[in-house]
Amino acid sequence: MNQHQRHQIFERLRAANPTPTTELVYSSPFELLVAVLLSAQATDVSVNKATAKLFPIANTPKTIYALGLEKLKSHIKTIGLFNTKAENLLKTCKILTDQYDSQVPNTREALEALPGVGRKTANVILNTAFHQKTLAVDTHIFRVSNRTGLAPGKNVLEVEKKLLKVVPDEFLLDAHHWLILHGRYTCVARKPRCGSCVMEELCEYRDKTAE
Repeated sequence: MNQHQRHQIFERLRAANPTPTTELVYSSPFELLVAVLLSAQATDVSVNKATAKLFPIANTPKTIYALGLEKLKSHIKTIGLFNTKAENLLKTCKILTDQYDSQVPNTREALEALPGVGRKTANVILNTAFHQKTLAVDTHIFRVSNRTGLAPGKNVLEVEKKLLKVVPDEFLLDAHHWLILHGRYTCVARKPRCGSCVMEELCEYRDKTAE
């Protein structure tokens, strides 16, 4: 795939969805951090259901930490791996309260030092909350990048680095959301909906479907 094709792909994604955003519901950088931390190996829908009950009660580092472990677990027990996530979230809240005046830091190094926050989570926060040109490569973006030929790579870090290199700068801020939504609803894992895909003839996937 050449750079002209890549430019066309993102032009089409932008035309179809000019202002893409995350499907996680949040109203502050901290709420986004909580939602993304909880979303590992869970759906956005399940996270939104849990945070819809949690955030009205506690939506700051101090108030969530004040809940204590068992009460926090009761609010997020519908989400996979909730025991570990609750422990990490409480530790993160303590660090944010003690070291960052309850604010979410806006650097990768500081974010990745928080319990339960890896590179992907940090990239989501930097991009969505702080409008930095980062790309969080999840399973959807990894699949789309490899299947289409947009930015093939053997692992998520390889794909991330390649995307940062080949995505035209004017599209870089929103590329994460366009690609994740495309993978979630069109370029799905088992039967990609090639017939309704805006980039069908630009894509290098050989086994295209008619759907």
